[in-house]
Amino acid sequence: MGNRRRVAERRKTNPAVLGGMIAVVIGGAGFGVYALYGGGAVADSRTPTASAGDEKAKKVKTGPLSAKEVSGAAETFLTAWQQGKVPQAAAATDDTTAARTLLAGYTKDAHISDVTLTEGTRTGAKVPFSVKATVTYKGTSKPLAYDSSLTVVRRAEDGKPLVEWHSAIVHPDLKDGDTLVTGESGTPPVKALDRDGGELTEDEYPSLGSVLDGLREKYGEKAGGKAGVELQVVRGADSKKAELSDKTLLELSKGTPGTVKTTLNPALQAAAEKQVAAKSKASVVVLRPSTGEILAVANSSKGFNTAFQGSLAPGSTMKVITSSLLIEKGLASADKQHPCPKYFTYGHWKFQNDDKFEIKGGTFKASFARSCNTAFISQAGELDNDSLTKQAQQVFGLSMNNWSVGVPTFDGAVPVQSQAQMAASLIGQGGVRMNPLNMASVSATVKTGTFKQPYLVAPTVDNRTLATASRSMSAGTLSQLRELMAYTAAYGTAAEAMSGVTGDVGAKTGSAEVDGQKKPNGWFTAYRGDLAAAGVVQSGGHGGETAGPIVAALLKMGG
Repeated sequence: MGNRRRVAERRKTNPAVLGGMIAVVIGGAGFGVYALYGGGAVADSRTPTASAGDEKAKKVKTGPLSAKEVSGAAETFLTAWQQGKVPQAAAATDDTTAARTLLAGYTKDAHISDVTLTEGTRTGAKVPFSVKATVTYKGTSKPLAYDSSLTVVRRAEDGKPLVEWHSAIVHPDLKDGDTLVTGESGTPPVKALDRDGGELTEDEYPSLGSVLDGLREKYGEKAGGKAGVELQVVRGADSKKAELSDKTLLELSKGTPGTVKTTLNPALQAAAEKQVAAKSKASVVVLRPSTGEILAVANSSKGFNTAFQGSLAPGSTMKVITSSLLIEKGLASADKQHPCPKYFTYGHWKFQNDDKFEIKGGTFKASFARSCNTAFISQAGELDNDSLTKQAQQVFGLSMNNWSVGVPTFDGAVPVQSQAQMAASLIGQGGVRMNPLNMASVSATVKTGTFKQPYLVAPTVDNRTLATASRSMSAGTLSQLRELMAYTAAYGTAAEAMSGVTGDVGAKTGSAEVDGQKKPNGWFTAYRGDLAAAGVVQSGGHGGETAGPIVAALLKMGG
């Protein structure tokens, strides 16, 4: 700008000559520039001292920011923000548009006022600061306090120090593209009750955190409650997929909870919590086979509900479903001789048994009880690619994504596969995926002979339609399958864990290899009387030694 004004003034009039010195004052710049011309000669008024581009190049700063530059840029931004001067604060950043939008919403949408920003001790180009403010919504106010930070960078085109813009500057829980909003929470809270009418809380039952969240999401608006008021994060506010996150930053009012009764048994739930707490990454589910009611669900790891939503290879527990298929098709019979070689190759893949064992001249019941892989792989050539998928769907109600439990669940996956992957699916590897809820349901189906969809909230509460299976096993197939599981519980790989579990019992163990794990995931599914249960211990080892004791302890509690 200085060059353009100087040239313009020279074109209007010649400068005054004082004793051989020409004085040129650049108006409005706050300082004078003096040029000396020797010998008293008068300079041509049209001769520039430097080009505009050269002068600009000389003024662009590069290199590391000084402490003064960092502090100055941070102070400019924080002062403008605190004073509510959004345009000025946004102009102090390297993304004016995004900064202006979020800072304006901070007041308008999040209803945050009385902002006090206190700068902390600078570390290089990073400046921490604390935020104290007030959130007010429809007459209700609460203080808000948190810590954040910003980083100062040098703008490439002119070297000016500016705040590097990220949404996390406004609040550390924000990702770029998010915003803040204060208002009624997405859904009213719920008061969850066990089957006896006692309240279920996360403090008493740590595993139920995600379950309670699911109940609120499903029944909050149906259970008669009133939503509270919260300051929340809106994810992806600048896109068409904007949605409230589950992150509540400040609760202004709790709201009035509605009541939802579940099928959980308080004694079994407490016992399940205790059992999984003794192991890392353990999950278990207990069902009532005659009704499908879920009596207990527990996970040793908080956050994700592996018991209901996990998607893990079930290993040899899948052989319960595969056995029902082989028996139905006449490819196996409990007391008939059945091959169990050390190895069997199918689809160009060589399969083997644990420790490369073999059973010479043994029955199918012996192979099932000892969990012989090759006894099942050897039958792959007699099956269609979709045979196992149909059996899982039509008889066991799995892999159709239609369960309506009352909270989010994964309903198992048995995809149609071919060659080696199809063979692997027969022993619970390949693309087969399950969780303890699915495998407890498998044992429950064997116990009753008919699939009954598990549920946590009675369908009468909201008139839900439960999933059904299109057919049941024949009486002969069912009888043999129960014989296999009973024999395994008494004399097979499940015998040690099931010792002391009396009555009408059946069980199956499983171990699922997982890439990157030194030990397999250990599985166990079983029933006793009118209880069915399944559990998994990830990276635990053999199912009979890891998940087995958890399941057996719960089955001993009743039937």
